[in-house]
Parts: sequence; structure tokens; C-alpha cells
Amino acid sequence: MKTLREYIKEAEEKKVAIGHFNISNLESLHAIYNAARKLNVPVIIGLSEGEENFVGLEEAVALVRAIRERDDYPIFLNADHHHSFKSVKECIDAGFDSVIFDGAKLSFEENVKITKECVDYAHTFKEATGRDVLVEAELGYIGEGSNIKDTIPEGAGILTSRDEAKRFVEQTGVDMFAPSVGSIHGLIKSGKPHIDTNLVAEIKRATGVPLVLHGGSGLRDVDFTDAISSGINVVHINTEIRVAYVEGLKESILKNKDEVVPYKVLELAKEDVEKVVEERLKLFSGIK
Repeated sequence: MKTLREYIKEAEEKKVAIGHFNISNLESLHAIYNAARKLNVPVIIGLSEGEENFVGLEEAVALVRAIRERDDYPIFLNADHHHSFKSVKECIDAGFDSVIFDGAKLSFEENVKITKECVDYAHTFKEATGRDVLVEAELGYIGEGSNIKDTIPEGAGILTSRDEAKRFVEQTGVDMFAPSVGSIHGLIKSGKPHIDTNLVAEIKRATGVPLVLHGGSGLRDVDFTDAISSGINVVHINTEIRVAYVEGLKESILKNKDEVVPYKVLELAKEDVEKVVEERLKLFSGIK
């Protein structure tokens, strides 16, 4: 099987994007995997620090690895939005395929410093073990929290400049880069701004590395397709599938008030997540 690095390179060449979906439980993992396998596309499973604490770091690695080895399928695990070198190192050591150091709230200099520390450790780890772990970092604040917001948070949406992006990538040596190009974490009731696809293209040319779009939930389809054609190679979705899960669970409980078997109660929530993931993967992969 090809590595995650190779699959992302392939996505670049085909001008498609790999979908990245976060999980908090087993049924969401199965829903995401079922959708990806149905379409025969690679997929990335993400765990933020909060999700990781709930699921378990070693448990998440074991689950994803078991599926990948059993089915010989390109499913990968990413440490999403980790905020310290210590937490990034723990994920690399545990067996994650990629990690994100999120220093978006830090000064440029501090963000560079800790990101480079993560990159250097990943290189040392590869020399010692042969395992290639990709390191991603973020520049430009796009808000935080996979939830439903009334309005765009104050201070969010500060776009990343092409020159700063170039300088950041050169100074850190990151494998992947997440710029702020118009998306905001979470769902915004008033609607999200359009993606600045010209900026995406400029940053792609300036940095020469795979680009990642965070805060994808709630964007218009055309924003995704235009961003991907302009240079986005991985797209993160979380809030949309959280909403689908909760709504499906509520409906199931109301329909089956006397049911006490958890897997029966959870089935509708799993199905609803799978539907959302399948539609997003079709869009990202150019599948009609």
C-alpha cells in the first residue's frame, strides 16, 4: 500500500482532495470508513486533543491500524489541532500517520519555533524507526471549536499572506500547510464567507507543499471545488458530521423509546454520518 505522503501527492496530481473526518466514537469511525470504501477513496481519521482524550490515544491507533491491515485499505490517522510539542510527540510515538501543531494563536516566531521542533522530531523518529509521519502547521487564525456559532468569532478570518506562508514553510520545513483563506471552524448560522481561491493559488505556488483546508463544514460546494482546483489537497470536516450524528441519535431515541440495546439505538446516527461523509467524499474526489 502507498503511504499517506504518496496518496496526498497523487491527490495533488489529480487535482482532487482527500477527506479528513474527526471521530469521537466507534460508530463514527465505521460510518466514515464505510463511506470511503464504498467510493474506493483514501480517507483520514482525525482526533483533536479532546477527542483523543475521550477515545484513547493507543485505542485510536489500534482501531485504525486494525482496519488498514485487515482490509489493506488506505485509512490513516491524524492528530488534529494539537497545541504543544509534548502532545505532538506523544502521537508520533504512539503510531499516528500525521500530526498537526496548531500555533495559530502564537506569534509568528513562536509558531515557527515549536513547529520546527515537531518537524525535527518527526525526522529523528523516521531515522530511528523508518516510519514517515507527516507534520502540518497552521498560520492565520480561523477560529476554533467544531460547534454552531451565531456569527463569525471576533479575530477569526485573518487571512494568511503569501509572503508569510512562504517564509513559514521555508523556516519550518513542514510537510503540509494549513493557511487561513476564508473558512472558519464550526458552522456559522449567518453563513460562511467564500474561499479566496486566488490566495490559495498564490500560497500553493509560493510554498510548493500540500495545502489543507480547515473549517470546511458549512461551505458551499463551489467553494470546495474551486479551492481544490486552486491547490487544496486535504479538506477537514467535523461539525457537519457531529450535527448529523446528534440529530440521528435524537430521532432514533424518539422512534424507539423502549429500546435499550445501544447498537440498535445508534444505528440511525451511524447511517446519517455515513451519508454526509459519502457526499463530501464524492465532491472532493470529483465523483458524480
